[in-house]
Amino acid sequence: MNHRSRRLMFGTLIASLALLSGLALVDSQRHARIVEDIARAGDQVSAYQEAAYLSAREMSLLRASAADPRSAERLQVLGADTETYQATLRIAELNPEATTVVQRQIHLRQVITWYLSMLDQGKITEARETLEASIAPAYRRNGAKLLELRNRYQQEYDERVADARHDSRRLLVAGILTFVLSLVVIALFVWNSRAHRRQVETMATTDLLTGLPNRIAFTEQLQRALVAARPDRAAPGVTVLTVNINGFRHVNDQLGPHVGDRLLAEAGRRLSTVVRDTDMVARTGGDEFAIMLRDLDPARAEDVAARLREAFDEPFQLDDVTVDLEISIGAATAADGDDVSTLLGNADSALHDAKEQHDGYRRFTGQSGQDSADRLTLLGDLRRALTDASQFTLHYQPKIGLGGAGGLIGVEALARWHHPARGPVPPGQFVPVLETTSLIHPFTERVLTIALQQAREWLDAGHRIPVAVNLSTRSLLDESFPDRLAALLASTGVPGELLGIEITEHTVMSDPSTTIEALNRVRALGVTTSIDDFGTGYSSMTYLKLLPVDELKIDRSFVADMVTDPSSRALVASSVDLAHNLGLTVVAEGVEDAATAEALAALGCDTAQGYHFARPMPAVDLFQTQPA
Repeated sequence: MNHRSRRLMFGTLIASLALLSGLALVDSQRHARIVEDIARAGDQVSAYQEAAYLSAREMSLLRASAADPRSAERLQVLGADTETYQATLRIAELNPEATTVVQRQIHLRQVITWYLSMLDQGKITEARETLEASIAPAYRRNGAKLLELRNRYQQEYDERVADARHDSRRLLVAGILTFVLSLVVIALFVWNSRAHRRQVETMATTDLLTGLPNRIAFTEQLQRALVAARPDRAAPGVTVLTVNINGFRHVNDQLGPHVGDRLLAEAGRRLSTVVRDTDMVARTGGDEFAIMLRDLDPARAEDVAARLREAFDEPFQLDDVTVDLEISIGAATAADGDDVSTLLGNADSALHDAKEQHDGYRRFTGQSGQDSADRLTLLGDLRRALTDASQFTLHYQPKIGLGGAGGLIGVEALARWHHPARGPVPPGQFVPVLETTSLIHPFTERVLTIALQQAREWLDAGHRIPVAVNLSTRSLLDESFPDRLAALLASTGVPGELLGIEITEHTVMSDPSTTIEALNRVRALGVTTSIDDFGTGYSSMTYLKLLPVDELKIDRSFVADMVTDPSSRALVASSVDLAHNLGLTVVAEGVEDAATAEALAALGCDTAQGYHFARPMPAVDLFQTQPA
C-alpha cells in the first residue's frame, strides 16, 4: 500500500470516527433531556401520589372524628388539612390543571372548620350530615382528579422510560462502534507510525544521491561485522577499502553541481557492480566511497581494487561532455582488537598514501600507520605553531644577475620552522603536510606577511630588494587569495613590483583556466609571477604562451650537470631561448660552482641562485655576506 492510499484510508477512518463521535454526542444530549423529562415526570407522579394519599388520610381522620369527637384523630384533622393543602399547592405549581383541586381544598378548609366547631358544640348529627353532604363529595372529586392526573403523568413517565431504554441501547451500540473504530484508528496510527519510522530510518541511513548506504549505515554494518569476525567466532575476516575520485572537484566546479551529482550516482553504480552481494558499498561523503569486503583472504582486496580501477577506465558520458576520471584506493584489513574508527582510519591513511604517491592503490601496514600517526602529531604541532609568532621565520637566498654588472637583484624567501621541542624541522617535512590541509592558507599568509614586512624594512633603509615567495596550488586557486594579497600590500605599503610569487608547472596544469584568471588578478596588483622548477612537469606550450607570467626558473636537476652533460646543457639552452622568445626572464636554480655560472651566462641566462653565490640566510646577514 502506497503512502497516498494509507493517507486516504487513515483520513476516512478519522472522518468516520469523528462522525460517530458527533452522533454519540447528539444522542447523549438527547438522552440527557429524556432523563431530565423522566425525572420531572417522576416528580409530578410522586407529587400527585402524595396529594392523593394525604387527601385520603385527611378524609379518614374526618370520619374517625365523626365517630368519636374525643378521639386522637380529632386533634390531627387540622394538621392533616394543612399538609393536604400544601401538597395541592405543589401540584398546582407543576400543572395549571390542578388549580381546581386547590380551590376545592381552600373551600373544604372552611367547611372542615365549621364541621369541627359543630363537633366541639356537641352537634354530632349536624356535623355528620355536613361530612356526608359537603365534605365527602368534594374529597371524592379531588381524589378522582388527582388520580386522573397521576395516571396521565404515570403514562408519560412510562413512555419516557421506554424512550430512555431505547436511546440507551442506541448509545451502547454507538459506543461499541466508536470503541472498535477507535481501536482500528489506533492500530492504523501505530502501523503508519512504524512505517514512517522505518522510512525515516531508511532515509537516515541512505545516501539520497546514489541510493547507496551512507556513512552511518556503513559504520553500523562494519561494527556488526567486526563483532562477528572475532577469533572465537567462525566468521569471515573484514577488509575495508576507501575510494576517492581523483579530479572530481574540478568537474564539479567547472561543469556545475548537477553534472557532479550525476557523476557520483554513476560512480556509485559502477562500484556496486564490482563487489559481491555479501559485500557492502557506501558513499561516506563528498566524492568518497567505502567498501566492506567479508573474506578470509585479505589478498582479495587487491583483486577488487584492480576491478574497481578498471570500472573507471570507461569515460563518463554526461550530457554532451565526456569525462575521464581515475580513483585512488586505500585498503585496511581488521586485526584483533580493531574497532570501527581504527579500521576506517587505517584505510584513510592508506588512501592518503596512494594519492600522495600517485599509484592508485595502497594497503595499510604498520609502518604506514606509524607514518600516519607521526603526520597527525606533526599536523597538531603545525596548528599550534601558526598561533605562535616566534616559531616560523624566513631565510632569504640571493638572486644574482649574470649579465652586465651583475650583483644582487632580488631574494627568494624560504620558510623555516623552529619546533620548540624538536628544534629545526626541514621544509620538506612540514610543507607537504600543510599543502594537504586548509592550514596552508594561514601559513601562506604568515609567510607573505613576514616577507612584506622585511621588504618594507629594507625599503625604509634604502634597499629596493624584490622578494619572491613560493605559492602552493591550493593558495593560488583560492578565490579570496588576490584580495587578501592586495590587503597585505596595502597594510605594509610595499609596492607590488617588489613582490614575486613562484608557482609550479603542476599548479598550472591542475586547473589552467582558474590559474590564468588568478594570475591576471595578481598581476593587476603589480606583483611579478614565476614558474618554478621548470622542466620537471608537463607544461603545455599553449598554456605557457597564455600564462601571465614574467619569469621561468630552470630546475636544479638540469643546471647541476649542464657543464658535463650535453643533453642537460641543450635542455637549459632551449629553455632560455623559449623564455626569451616569450618575453620572459630566466633564473637558473642550484648553481654550485663558477663553471656552471659561466656556462649559464654564455647561454644568455639572466639570473642565477645557488650555493656558489650564497646559502639561504636570515635577513640581518644579507648585507654582511658578499655574494660570490
